[in-house]
Amino acid sequence: MGHCCYILYSEKLSRYYVGYSSDLDVRLVFHENSESRKYTYNAKDRELFYKIDCKSKVQGKGVEAHIKRMKSKIYIENLLKYPKITIRLLENYKD
Repeated sequence: MGHCCYILYSEKLSRYYVGYSSDLDVRLVFHENSESRKYTYNAKDRELFYKIDCKSKVQGKGVEAHIKRMKSKIYIENLLKYPKITIRLLENYKD
């Protein structure tokens, strides 16, 4: 399994969506076909902004929760700009 934390971005909504998956390809199809009235439905222009490969579900969920707690677009954008942030995240959320 390929555990990961992923971030989607919608330019139309100017918004990020943070999630976890053990199978990103399947999860992305779910987002594409979802009929719920949440982010997935409203953000038809979403694209994969960033992906963090994790060693386990525990690590992936920990990283996801950390990013969500930050509640910051700047923090999310800095993940892409500064790879050391991701390295520290993975170190902090080991099994």
